Amino acid sequence: MREYRIAAIPGDGIGTEVIGAGLEVLRALEKRDGGFRLAVEHLPWGSDYYRRNGRMMPENGLELLKGVDAIYFGAVGDPGLPDHVTLWGLRLAICQGFDQYANVRPARLLPGIPGPLRAVKPAEFDWIIVRENTEGEYSGAGGRVHRGLPEEVGLDVAVFTRTGVERIMRFAFALAGARPRKRLTVVTKSNAQRHGMVLWDDVLAELRGDYPDIAMDKMLVDAMTTRMVLKPETLDVVVATNLHADVLSDLAAALSGSLGIAPTANLNPERKFPSMFEPIHGSAFDIAGRGIANPLGSFWTAAMMLEHLGEKAAAGRLMGAIERTTGEGKFLTPDLGGRATTREVTDAVCRAIAGDNS
Repeated sequence: MREYRIAAIPGDGIGTEVIGAGLEVLRALEKRDGGFRLAVEHLPWGSDYYRRNGRMMPENGLELLKGVDAIYFGAVGDPGLPDHVTLWGLRLAICQGFDQYANVRPARLLPGIPGPLRAVKPAEFDWIIVRENTEGEYSGAGGRVHRGLPEEVGLDVAVFTRTGVERIMRFAFALAGARPRKRLTVVTKSNAQRHGMVLWDDVLAELRGDYPDIAMDKMLVDAMTTRMVLKPETLDVVVATNLHADVLSDLAAALSGSLGIAPTANLNPERKFPSMFEPIHGSAFDIAGRGIANPLGSFWTAAMMLEHLGEKAAAGRLMGAIERTTGEGKFLTPDLGGRATTREVTDAVCRAIAGDNS
């Protein structure tokens, strides 16, 4: 039997609820498949850990994670703590520490969830947004000086390296080449940001000849928001900087129906370090503990994790169960216009897995 070591870090807010639900679904898949086993280590890192220890995770946290096959992450963020403390202390520390430079965020219309673009057919809305995940606007370079004085200055410096830009573009080109439409859109803001963004343009010009089979076009990020809403059928794979893709992928999730259904993979493509898989929605303290958090994003994320581990049949089975459940229309949480609870959605997906004869 194939065994994989998984580190489960539920984190904050609804992260604990959706990761718990995701692990139930994964156990149902283990039972249904019979060919693999997930050895899950539960790590209680996050804001509560910070309150007890003054850190979001142990000092040797990365060392403890090095030996796992994947990380299943819930959410980070607590209204009682500064956002930059919680984010940089856990999620970004893992992404940068493990060089998870490719953030992959699919967005498409699931059965029974029409989304705001009601005239769009499912075949016309099937995107993957690739986000450069370790440098750019979230590099962490900068500082504050003259604190508390009128001349106080705060600087955040976007850092773009040729290595970082080239590898994320090559990753996106390869991903586009593996999809039927073979189309890539590169998003920048090089009309206003004349150094780092022009570096993106220059690297793209150097690379595009290596991928003659890919239909490629460029967009400025502001124009891209309009295109996503008015011409979604023209998009396939999109690649952008850390900040730009962060914003665009939230828009993509909203257009697909809800942030609650959107998944994310933080990949170290060379597999020198473990990759991390998380739903996109964040800690959502406004609904935490109410039993109504949408677990579908964590389920889709689990499917991406299984595919990364090589369990493609199980990943496909899970996505099929998700789509059958949403297609029924009875098990939708409030963010999708329904009245179902996290428990009811989880049970429905588990039943769909158990009844899958594919």
